[in-house]
Amino acid sequence: MKVTEHINQAKDTLFSIEILPPLKGQNIDSIFNAMDELMEFSPAFVDVTYHREEYVYKEVNNGLLEKRTVRKRPGTVGICAALKHRYSIDPVPHIICGGFNKEETENALIDLDFLGIDNILVLRGDPIKSEGRFKPEPDGHEYALHLLHQAVAMNNGEYLDPDLRNTTQTNFCIGVAGYPEKHFEAPNMKSDIRYLKQKVDDGAEYIVTQMFFDNDAFFDFEKKCRAAGITVPIIPGIKPLVSKKQLTVIPQNFYVNMPEEMVDLVEHSKTDADVREAGIQWCIKQCKELKAAGVPVLHFYTMGKSAITSRIAREVF
Repeated sequence: MKVTEHINQAKDTLFSIEILPPLKGQNIDSIFNAMDELMEFSPAFVDVTYHREEYVYKEVNNGLLEKRTVRKRPGTVGICAALKHRYSIDPVPHIICGGFNKEETENALIDLDFLGIDNILVLRGDPIKSEGRFKPEPDGHEYALHLLHQAVAMNNGEYLDPDLRNTTQTNFCIGVAGYPEKHFEAPNMKSDIRYLKQKVDDGAEYIVTQMFFDNDAFFDFEKKCRAAGITVPIIPGIKPLVSKKQLTVIPQNFYVNMPEEMVDLVEHSKTDADVREAGIQWCIKQCKELKAAGVPVLHFYTMGKSAITSRIAREVF
């Protein structure tokens, strides 16, 4: 079932999560264990992230360094198939620009279509850590908008090879990302929403936001989106803060603002357990307010911490 169908049929706010593939060398049991703990909340869908390659340098026999390409968290498509088979749940694989050329993207979408997966979330993705700025693959997509166009084209039966005949149309429900505090590369919020509107006009059917800790930022973002003519569902992305270190790491990596009240609560917490409890209580407060406002879905970035997500969901749903 498509994400939009879940939303249209729901009578109340839905619960959904995002999970990370396990590190290479580990098995899928960590995914199953997390899912087993969260199934009582009947997640409408589960996002599965995709992680691009990284460069590492290994010393070789002559003392020189050899550059190698590694992918630390493979398995996105396999995990989606396993979730669908084991839990009869709708997986939402992330499809990214980074690390793929157009042909590889097309083949990945064909695989997902063959597996009966109905939803995808298209993203540009992050740059390789050692490069600093995003660089598309040769014959790849530079922007999520162009990746969206390829997915929409396949929904219309249009493939890269113009000589193909009697092609099958895919039927993906396509989601895109939104940024309540704007994408860090956007010059201002107005331009960021203009590009988001372009994605919706060109075929995106729903929006999932970057994490935020200030509900006012989300409500203001939603208001501006509606004023710009964006009518598709806007799903808030939620993540609890669980350590003092995150007060600096999250703004540095995700470019989000931390509300003064929350920062004060965390900074005055004496133990790690107190910090975690302050973060959980703040998240519960956020979720209750968002749910009361009628958001279609609360989408949790679990980061493998199913117990914390379960604790919050039990208070909210």
